[in-house]
Amino acid sequence: MRSTQYQGRPTPRRHRLAVATAVALTAIVLAGPAGAQDSERDSEERAKELDTITVTVDRREQDMQKYAGTAQAFTGDELRSLGINNELRNVQTVIPGLSIANQEGNVEIFIRGVGSSNNTELGDPGAAPHINGAYIARPRGLGAMFFDVERVEVNKGPQGTVRGRNALGGSLNIVTVKPQLGETSGYALGEVGSRDHVGGEFGLNLPLGSTAALRLSGYHVEKETSYKNVGDPSLKPAGYQNEDAARLSFLWEPNEALRVFLMADYGQEGGTGYPGANIYGAALEGFNPDDINLREVVYYGIQGTLDSTNKGVMGSLSYDFGGLRVEYNTSFRDVDFTQTNANSAGVTWPGRNLEPRPPGSGDATRPDYDLFSTNYWETLSKSYTHELLLFSPDSARFRWTAGGFYFKEDQQVGLFSLADKGVFYSGTEFTMPDVNSDSWAVFGDGTFDVTDSFRLKGGLRYTDESKYRYGIGGNWTIGLGAEDGCCFSVRLGTPGFLPALTRRPNFDVRNITSNADRARFLLQGILAAGRNDTIFQQIGPIADGTNPNGGCVDRPDTGGGNLSCTPSGSHPWISLGIPSQQEGSSEFTFNDFRLGFEKDLSDDHLFYGTVSTGHKSGGFNDSFDINVIPETYKPEKITAFELGSKQSFDFRGRRSTFNVAGFFYDYRDQVFQDLTAIAFNPETGEATGFALANRNVGKSRIMGVEAESMLSLSRDWTLTLNALLLDTEIKSGVVADVRSIDYGLGGITSEIDLSGNELPLSSKLTLNARLQHMFDLGNGVFDWQILASYRSAYYLTQFNNRDVVFVSDTAGTVSRVEDAATAGFPDRQSAYTTINAGAGYTPANSSWRFELWASNLLGDDVSQKALVGSQLNIRFLNDPRTYGLRVRYQF
Repeated sequence: MRSTQYQGRPTPRRHRLAVATAVALTAIVLAGPAGAQDSERDSEERAKELDTITVTVDRREQDMQKYAGTAQAFTGDELRSLGINNELRNVQTVIPGLSIANQEGNVEIFIRGVGSSNNTELGDPGAAPHINGAYIARPRGLGAMFFDVERVEVNKGPQGTVRGRNALGGSLNIVTVKPQLGETSGYALGEVGSRDHVGGEFGLNLPLGSTAALRLSGYHVEKETSYKNVGDPSLKPAGYQNEDAARLSFLWEPNEALRVFLMADYGQEGGTGYPGANIYGAALEGFNPDDINLREVVYYGIQGTLDSTNKGVMGSLSYDFGGLRVEYNTSFRDVDFTQTNANSAGVTWPGRNLEPRPPGSGDATRPDYDLFSTNYWETLSKSYTHELLLFSPDSARFRWTAGGFYFKEDQQVGLFSLADKGVFYSGTEFTMPDVNSDSWAVFGDGTFDVTDSFRLKGGLRYTDESKYRYGIGGNWTIGLGAEDGCCFSVRLGTPGFLPALTRRPNFDVRNITSNADRARFLLQGILAAGRNDTIFQQIGPIADGTNPNGGCVDRPDTGGGNLSCTPSGSHPWISLGIPSQQEGSSEFTFNDFRLGFEKDLSDDHLFYGTVSTGHKSGGFNDSFDINVIPETYKPEKITAFELGSKQSFDFRGRRSTFNVAGFFYDYRDQVFQDLTAIAFNPETGEATGFALANRNVGKSRIMGVEAESMLSLSRDWTLTLNALLLDTEIKSGVVADVRSIDYGLGGITSEIDLSGNELPLSSKLTLNARLQHMFDLGNGVFDWQILASYRSAYYLTQFNNRDVVFVSDTAGTVSRVEDAATAGFPDRQSAYTTINAGAGYTPANSSWRFELWASNLLGDDVSQKALVGSQLNIRFLNDPRTYGLRVRYQF
């Protein structure tokens, strides 16, 4: 299993849903008198905007109320005013059923419980991210794209036909502000906030004659971390942000038929890396996550660092021939991500001894701050998309879209997880210098007007994918015997150390058989040795042939205790192990379809029904023996059924909307991790080594009802309500319980039947209420809004707090059974409410605007994701309470 050691806290829980409701109701009541100061602007036009939100979720621009499906869209100004600045994952606050977490820079999107946490080279996202409709293969650095945004669109449910690749759970599309013809305009804003938040953003629109325009925009933000290091005081904890980004767009429309759009963007993320909070030790001590501060983390070792750049170009060419419109879209994206994690001994708890362990001491109750075990990450990705689309006229009785799509990605990835002072284990390395994938598809989709009020819809897509991966993966094992016992440890990763990762000179281990070859291969994985590293002294003589038993280092800081070197200064025996060869290829083909109908019950009331499918690509396993673990797993599939109603109506003489949809998903070939024996005792045949493999062993059922209403209460009051009832159930899936891994027995685990469990991150009830108001104040207009979002409890893993069964042999003999909390693996997030608020003032006849914003006003720390494994129960948290002031100048 690939795992990492993380960091992290929440503050004690201090609220209930009643408190949140009271706050929202109080705001409504207190603000009531101000309603008499209605703005003189044309409020009726503002109300009509509720019914004319334009989206591109179906590949054609259309009114949201005319789209036969469940989608939501928010403008960039709306999100910013609620304190959702450059943190894309905070969009989940305003969209029920959306969950976004960030693990090591991978943005993981789940929609209605469907997504994927496997965004390494082994897999792909399960909900497809896009920018201006262009598919993003590696969703790293999306926060650096989240500025000068026109809107964010989220389409719920599988989009296999119209969006295609990996839109299993749905899609998220960031739509940037486009250049405007014939005008010189722009804006500049600056903001300050809590956690020493300092940021700025600008946009500049320049006309190039009457038919073309440029738009240049950019932003910068610095923000202190919300975590506190209670370990080595010299280290800055994870979570510090220092980001810059810029974007240049070009639009040319020489006539009504031709449109050319080009865009180039660049984003850079720096800081101290992405934080997580390992609560395993605290749980073993009997502490519930709600009772401790999950942001107080024991950091030590190497300073955590992040250096990530995300850059790309995209273009779109469209020409309308009259009866046919042709559009060509292309994009290129380059991701260069490196991260070093600080070491972490998890979170602290009342009574924990955080005094440094004395050198050479075996006192396990204190942290050893002279320990540099950590993780080094590297991802290099270059991806290309090409898409050709043909559109019939929007006015045609049969409106169709047809096209072809091609995607290519070349990756180089590396992970080195090292164990300083390791005995028989000094690191795990997965480095792949050559990972590539190709995908092409052809598709068609159309709507036919049977009558003026009844339409039939249908679509079909054929996809062909091929993947290849080459590299190495597995453990560095270094066993160094002592004269009077076992064994000397190895210092590895001390200050100054750098791993080679993708800069290794060799990745072919198939002909490495001798200790000398193994030693050379291990040393080739080190680009620069740390100042206190011992590995070169210990196995260097083996590599260069001067001493087949290596060199002996018995310094006190190596953790060797009272062990002694042999008189010859070497070791009586040596055991070396290197990673295994990883090479595999695969090809998948699959078909997606959608069928549906639309019925206009009136001019303002649409009733629809659809059945649609979506797939997530297959991927790779870390294969140690292809006869035991398959090189690949096949694609996942969802078939979704949805019935819905969208209605616009007059409420108290003003335009409002009410939408409701019921849905059912049949989720098949779902991928879960299973445990497989990869090593055996040649004499007894008993399993001695195990590895986790991704297998298509799951099946789930998802169903629910979602409702949304936007009410224009009066001329300048708007209330938006959302509700999602969601019920998920794993119908089948027997897998290895990674919580019970026993490496002392070769990595053996028990098995667990997940049947009856809920899917992770799936709240049964989500409620959102958003109130907006504007009124005249002095010589200007004041506006404010408040959003209250409630989520019922949910599980963070598929294990659902089930008991952990520990076994003592491969036959499954039970040694003990512990409840999840006692074993260190509580994984249920309690229900919570998030309240965001914003207010702004715009003086009359002025270019200035002043805003206040606040997010997570109740200040709860919420786990948005968990990663579990041997001695790991890592929580990834939401943003804490934040607030700030923003000043904007528009010209």
